Amino acid sequence: MDRKDVIIIGGGAAGYFAAINIAESNPELNVLILEKSSKVLQKVKVSGGGRCNVTHACFDPKELVSYYPRGQKELLGPFHSFMTGDTMDWFEKKGIELKIEEDMRMFPVSNSSQTIIDCFVTSAKNAGVTVALNQNVIEIKTSDNGFLITTKTKQYRADKLLITTGGNSKTWEIIKGLGHTIIDPVPSLFTFNIKDSLLENIPGISVPDALVSIKGLKHMAQGPVLITHWGLSGPAVLKLSSLAARDLSDSNYDFEIELNWINSTKEETEEKLRRYKTENPKKKIGIRSPVPEISRRLWENILARAVADPQMNWSDLPKKKLESLSEVLTCSSFKVKGKTTFKEEFVTAGGVDLKEINFKRFESKLHPNLYFAGEVLNIDGLTGGFNFQNAWTGGFIAARAISKF
Repeated sequence: MDRKDVIIIGGGAAGYFAAINIAESNPELNVLILEKSSKVLQKVKVSGGGRCNVTHACFDPKELVSYYPRGQKELLGPFHSFMTGDTMDWFEKKGIELKIEEDMRMFPVSNSSQTIIDCFVTSAKNAGVTVALNQNVIEIKTSDNGFLITTKTKQYRADKLLITTGGNSKTWEIIKGLGHTIIDPVPSLFTFNIKDSLLENIPGISVPDALVSIKGLKHMAQGPVLITHWGLSGPAVLKLSSLAARDLSDSNYDFEIELNWINSTKEETEEKLRRYKTENPKKKIGIRSPVPEISRRLWENILARAVADPQMNWSDLPKKKLESLSEVLTCSSFKVKGKTTFKEEFVTAGGVDLKEINFKRFESKLHPNLYFAGEVLNIDGLTGGFNFQNAWTGGFIAARAISKF
């Protein structure tokens, strides 16, 4: 049986970040990462379209927690200890420069997730962290002097144990065996499957500032919306899916949304259309959209929905048709039947019950020296680097507690 001072199960972003901080803070500790597969940091590799959205340029803890549908209250204290500015400093000290893009997401200047992977692998090696590949954990037991961890091929003993396995159902079952409560997981980031003539034949068309809401629920989200082959996606849709994750799961992903394509009131839109009509009386209404945010191809579908003849001159457009166009632009309803999730970047709402965690240390309240960080906890953030920031913060605070033997 191999004995280690600290064992980290799962690796991943939170695990490597914690391991490096533990080993650098206390070089005398023997730190081991148990990796299930033969390849490391694969979720980091595919994140952000292969660029790795390291964090988000929000530097106020109170604002930052608002991006977490689950975990807001619990993360406020930890973010005062380690948040986005600290993340930037940490990577810069490792020689990794980060950049802030227009939407406030932060990426390595290299635009490659491999930069982050190489940083973690090299830093872990330099700090003396050992990585054991193909070690699928099948059992964890507590003992008087630590933890017994059994994989399919070996058995280990650890004085301190950190679990960073993300949304892994098998690991959650093992954690249940330790007496912890697991909040059943449901998908948190997904797109809406919609079959509707208004969306037909225009995949790839987007609008920059829409407002999306779910009928019968209080949830709404604002931002870009993208039309896809299967329905609607984009930041606003993903945000809404995260905010309403449990409600939508309960509905079996059969619900109705309202979409304001231009985030404007019906009255304001009617006035804009009337003004355009007055200024362009002889133009065909199908030639171009009178609203800059709406592309011509989308405008053609909107005209069809409002039953407005695209060959008609603006001067001949009846008042009721103008009102109908305004209605479609500001209050389009869609029936959603199902969802599409991101297989590689799959995020769930669910995990270890937050009531059972001491967030000053990210330590179990049930078992001393047992720690959790990342998405193994019932914490999930919106898209935009927030789930990684949760991983960095949890990994750092757990590492700080673990390294003080």
